[in-house]
Amino acid sequence: MKNSANLASPRPNVVVIGAGFAGLRVVQGLAKACVNVAIIDRHNYHLFQPLLYQVATTALSPADIAFPIRRIFRSQKNVECVLGDVTQIDLNRSCLTIDNAQEIDFDYLIVATGATHSYFGKEEWLRNAPGLKTIDDALQIRKRILLAFEEAENELDEAAQRAKLTFIIVGGGPTGVELAGALRQIAVKEIQKDYRHVDTSTARIMLVEANDRILKSFHPKLSAHAMRDLEKLGVEIRLNGRVTAIDDQGVKIGDERIDANNVFWAAGVLASPLGKSLGVELDRAGRVIVKPDLSVPGYPNVFIAGDLASVTSSDNNKPVPGVAPAAMQMGEHVAKVIKQEILSKLPVEKRAPFQYRDKGSMATIGKAKAIADIHGWRFTGFIAWLMWSMIHLMFLITFRAKLFVMLNWAYTYIFQTTGARLITGEFKPRIRKFRDVTPN
Repeated sequence: MKNSANLASPRPNVVVIGAGFAGLRVVQGLAKACVNVAIIDRHNYHLFQPLLYQVATTALSPADIAFPIRRIFRSQKNVECVLGDVTQIDLNRSCLTIDNAQEIDFDYLIVATGATHSYFGKEEWLRNAPGLKTIDDALQIRKRILLAFEEAENELDEAAQRAKLTFIIVGGGPTGVELAGALRQIAVKEIQKDYRHVDTSTARIMLVEANDRILKSFHPKLSAHAMRDLEKLGVEIRLNGRVTAIDDQGVKIGDERIDANNVFWAAGVLASPLGKSLGVELDRAGRVIVKPDLSVPGYPNVFIAGDLASVTSSDNNKPVPGVAPAAMQMGEHVAKVIKQEILSKLPVEKRAPFQYRDKGSMATIGKAKAIADIHGWRFTGFIAWLMWSMIHLMFLITFRAKLFVMLNWAYTYIFQTTGARLITGEFKPRIRKFRDVTPN
């Protein structure tokens, strides 16, 4: 079934797939353009992914970092919000299919569907080592963390209790580092007094990294500083560690077997599978290799933005990293190109190439601990943590979110406790030998 309303309109139809950072910036950039815009996403919300780990570690609730798409664009009259899953794209016919049912024509298409987890060919590890890309992932990880402490509280078998209190994070990038630091903070500072029969501070938090240092994208001095901070917190770091097996009882690092009931994956990303459906050239990570203006070779009306795009910045010829600021800038660039072509009939050959402006890198490690590299200026400790906090607050979309997150952080900082510690959904505790819970 075709979208006949769009076909009847003389205004160009712009379709944006994905309501992440790139997709939102495209739509916002076209607010005053004489176009019809449709933004399609399988969820009805935009997710602020940089704070997703805080949902997983009970510091924030999902509503603090997820915002309804219709609410975001309710004042932008040229936008239609569509809840659905794009199942097919026909570049030659300039149309796409939603949920194998409805077809929508486009004059311009922007694919900004991001990336997912990469298990490097070991997809069976997903069941026992969830990654952290969506709210569902965060809630699953949070459930596993909280259940682990509950089970340890009532477990008499010492070996089983140690396994429940062993948390292994695979991958020493920003997500892995932030998750490891927050987990250690929970165990030592935030929940220790809530349990009577187990000392949560004995929890073993291990960060496994295949390279020779964590946070490989940062300056070596900052990486070393972050590693020292994590070790002071009590996080065990394994460098040059290759995970060779994962099951529901633990992991193997090389030939060493470690019993652990909780394994979390932060080691790699794989581009959205929608890129493959385009039938164009991809890089090793499944990203679409685009032209300097972010368009698909041979299809000047189709753009790729965000983590799905494989592109080098025109000013320094370096690969553009898969980070939120880059996605935002790509979205802004695509919107500008479309507006120029509509207003001034600028030929395709005159399009400006995309230039990535590196605004710096940051990673938080724990309470009042972070690292930051801003245009060559390097910061650590409380100052870096304060900068990290302010910048993340600034990029949250709504005033309500900024206020709630700021109050949550202030409460946690002062009282060393978090409020989002609910175990939801069905679960069955795995306890080998139950402690006697009869009241005295």
